[in-house]
Amino acid sequence: MRALGGGLLLAVASMGCAARPAADPVILALDGQEARRSDFVGYLSELESHQETALDPAVRAAVLNEWLERRVLVLAARSRGLLKAGASPADERAAVERFLSAEMASRVSVSDDEIGQYYREHSSELGRPEEVTLRQILVPTANEARDVQRRLLKNPKSFELLAQSMSRGPEASQGGLMGSFSAGQLPPELEAAAFALKPGETSGIVSTPLGQHVLRLEARTPARPLAPDEAREKIRALLLESKSARAQRDIVAGLMARAKVNHEAAQSSLHPPPS
Repeated sequence: MRALGGGLLLAVASMGCAARPAADPVILALDGQEARRSDFVGYLSELESHQETALDPAVRAAVLNEWLERRVLVLAARSRGLLKAGASPADERAAVERFLSAEMASRVSVSDDEIGQYYREHSSELGRPEEVTLRQILVPTANEARDVQRRLLKNPKSFELLAQSMSRGPEASQGGLMGSFSAGQLPPELEAAAFALKPGETSGIVSTPLGQHVLRLEARTPARPLAPDEAREKIRALLLESKSARAQRDIVAGLMARAKVNHEAAQSSLHPPPS
């Protein structure tokens, strides 16, 4: 199962539960487990302390709804015996992970038929894109870049030696070898110049915020589709991720449908009295 995101786990931990005021109503209950008004007020105070400002009422309401949905997972984990009294926030996060893993084990699976169908419908998106393998000489000024071009004009085979002696790029010691790139992986200025070259060709001077670049195209690898066997594990991971996200939403919705929410007390927690 894919690990829970930081946003989901942030509110799993209980906040400020040690000292409860006399009037501290239960705002969420599930299978004999409870979360009280002070739990949310403590969480809200902690959140606002990091923000260094009070949250807008509409934002507080949204935070409450998210907190209730996240907190219900802790109550469910407690009811399954996955948490002991006095558990730490880290223990609660681990217990929620175990609870969700057990719940999703029977809900989330990917069959060979599903993989095959996905491949048939998305094979064009699963291919290996065209790649260019580049070397560069990076210098600070246009004058230095023109000097590089003059030297290359005299000796086109000297690119690697010039990169080692003149380039300020991090790959200078490797003869300017930058690596292989597909569309979208380079700064726009470099990408336009690189993909316009033929193997063995050298670019003009390309200016970027890093300096003045002269590129050489070492090789071009054409795009090709992935065969079904090559794409299988990638497709499986994509489908598992999608199904896990849906299953997690369904689990939370089911728990909230069974839980008892004291809406009046929950809403009052949005405007806690001054301490």
